[in-house]
Order: sequence, then C-alpha cells, then structure tokens
Amino acid sequence: MILDGKTLQEKRKKLLKLKVSKLKKKPVLVIIQIGSNKASDLYIKRKINFGKEIGVGVEYYQLKNNITFEFLKKIIGDFNNDGDIKGIIIQLPIPNTLDKRRVLNLIDPKKDVDGLRKSKYIGATPKAIFTILREYKVKIKDARVVVVGDSELVGKPTAKCMREKGAKVKICNINTKDLKRETLKADILISAVGKPNLIKKDMVTGGVVVIDVGTTFVRGKLKGDVDFDGVSKIASKITPVPGGVGPMTVASLFENLIG
Repeated sequence: MILDGKTLQEKRKKLLKLKVSKLKKKPVLVIIQIGSNKASDLYIKRKINFGKEIGVGVEYYQLKNNITFEFLKKIIGDFNNDGDIKGIIIQLPIPNTLDKRRVLNLIDPKKDVDGLRKSKYIGATPKAIFTILREYKVKIKDARVVVVGDSELVGKPTAKCMREKGAKVKICNINTKDLKRETLKADILISAVGKPNLIKKDMVTGGVVVIDVGTTFVRGKLKGDVDFDGVSKIASKITPVPGGVGPMTVASLFENLIG
C-alpha cells in the first residue's frame, strides 16, 4: 500500500482553510533562505503556495551566502519583535560558514513553527510521520522502529517521539556497522539520510512499514533514500518520494502556525 501524503495534505488543507477563514487576524509566516539549494527551492515554493491556498500570509526572504551571523541576528530579532508575525522558519540547509544550531536558536521559541529548536511545537517532519502512520492505522506501541539518520533536527526528534508513543527504537546512520542487520529487524523503518537508494529490498523484512524522509535531486529528479521499486514489493506500506512525507511536512508546518 502506498502511503499517500498528497491526499492527506489535501484533507488537512481544507480543514486549515476553514480554520483560517474564521480568524479575525490572519497569521503570517516568514521563510528565510540563505543561499540557494534545488530541493529547498522546491519546498519553499510549495510552502508559499500552500499558505496562499489556505489564506495565510507568507513572506519569503532569500539572503546571500556570505551573510554574517551578526546581520542575521539583527534580521531575525526584528521578526521576533514583530507582533504581526506568528511563525519564522530558516530553510535548511544553510552555508557551512554558519553554525546551524546557533542560527536556529535565534528564533523566538514561540515562533519556531518548524519545531527545530526547543519550543512548544512538535517538529514538522516528526509530526508529518506520525500523522501518516495514524491515518493509515499503523500501530506504533510496542513496534520495533529503526530510524536511519541521527541528525539533531529530524532523526533524533523522530526517534524520541516514537519512544514516547511506546515503540522500541533503534537509531542508526549510514556508518552503522552492518546496517542491513539492523534494518531487517524493523517493523517500521524510517530513513532520513539524504542518500539515494540507501535502503534496498534485501535490507527489509516482508510486511515492514517504510517511511522515506530523504530527498536528493538526481539528474533533475527528486529521489528518496529508499529503492522504491524494489522495497515496495516487500513492504506492506511505503511512502513515495515525492508525494509522501514532504506534503505532510508542509501541512504540519501550517498546523503549528495556525494552532
């Protein structure tokens, strides 16, 4: 079964549009991009369009690669103090010349709708994963969950949320010794690495639920971490790339914004 994030997003979009129409003051989201990245450009476009469709204000600012931390601090500080702005996101990745964690921590926790720092919001990507699993009635409690990708922004928060839901969680990365041995144990396999075709059909057990979070452009096409053609023949449920976690991450972002 294909876990269709696009269809779920459309359902969320209708609900959010109705909710926004009842608000006296429309929320505003600020998107800050530093430099340019093909995958990021695509997701920013989708976020802007989604915001317009539900009636939310979206302001997009593309800054130069060589921007200094101090200048960025001033810009974000101004947005933090603007009462009309309810949410601020830094579109990742950012240049290596900037400390990612330090930059993200500039955002007021009350406006961190992407949930990438310690804030009141669940991260948009973990939230998207849980929504997909819930909508397709995938049992999390007591499930053996393997998360491939130990980033502070996606892998670890997702693993933490899974544990809180009662799953037995193992975190791996691309350097894990005998990764195949670990992935074969999974009832639910989540890959968030950004390496095309990392997960092949001989690395999964029949009936596994596969959530592919990875996104990489290969010869102009967006690819996930999972060899979809091979793994989909073995998995009971699987998210495609594109059309799986991505659309629901966008919807989750705006759910956090609107509240």
